Amino acid sequence: MKYSRITGTGSYLPEKVLTNHDLEKIVDTSDRWIVERTGIRKRHVAADDQTTCDLAEYAARRAMQAAGVSAGDIDLVIVATTTPDQVFPSTACLLQQRLDIHGCCAFDIQAVCTGFVYAMGIADKFIRTGSARCALVVGAETLSRIVDWSDRSTCVLFGDGAGAVVLQASDEPGILSSHLHADGSYESLLRVPVGVSQGYDRLKEEGAYIEMKGNEVFKMAVNTLGRIVDETLEANGLEKGDVDWLIPHQANIRIINATAKKLKMPTDRVVITVAEHGNTSAASVPLALDTAVRDRRIRRGELLLMEAFGGGFTWGSVLLRY
Repeated sequence: MKYSRITGTGSYLPEKVLTNHDLEKIVDTSDRWIVERTGIRKRHVAADDQTTCDLAEYAARRAMQAAGVSAGDIDLVIVATTTPDQVFPSTACLLQQRLDIHGCCAFDIQAVCTGFVYAMGIADKFIRTGSARCALVVGAETLSRIVDWSDRSTCVLFGDGAGAVVLQASDEPGILSSHLHADGSYESLLRVPVGVSQGYDRLKEEGAYIEMKGNEVFKMAVNTLGRIVDETLEANGLEKGDVDWLIPHQANIRIINATAKKLKMPTDRVVITVAEHGNTSAASVPLALDTAVRDRRIRRGELLLMEAFGGGFTWGSVLLRY
């Protein structure tokens, strides 16, 4: 039986840092309030001339270097993003061009904060069915472009960044299962309400910004992520204590702590980067993964549970042996 296994990870954060104290000068908020409610202390913001593809390229090259693969080895490119460079071509195709990869399948996934988890599940299916042998999977965002910096309820939450992994076919167990879900009936709770085929005039005149009903989103996220934990463990015949590391979407420290409590995991077995990164949407899980791999917290053979929840609503998990 063929498995897909992570052979390399990489990430990138823009140089510009925006702290909570910086935000105190922009909107009516405080460092104390932001930290108590979200756990966030700072976030990175892309430069004016940086695009999502720029961030993705840095992360992808680092993942490829870590995996010891070249452009000629890659036969699948998936980019999870809510903030593509252009309407088309896809950011995956733009990244493919940057990396001098030719001919293989390349496409974007849009599942907002769950995007990287979706992309991992899809890449795993490609490899298991023999349609690919070496996949480059990237989560990259420039969310600062769709943040209303006068809205204190949302501007404190989001940041920019990118994370990437190389997945390769292996006889050794890697991804054990993925569980992907969505329910569009909750779209009004977390959204950008304009786009190309709806509200385009407003988009051109006023811009497109994130709108969120925070309390409702928080409740849904906690309940939904609790269920996905149970679903994942039951599907694999595992107990809560069998998981070595939880790698959650970095949206809010309270949501992360609630999920860890559901798993009965101590916080020192949870990869938490929300304080330094903020919510980077599809980039947050691979950013957290790469951080823990490179500081040697995560080691080969350990069992990892990735989970995320995002606008749509979308939610999902990936269980894997690193």
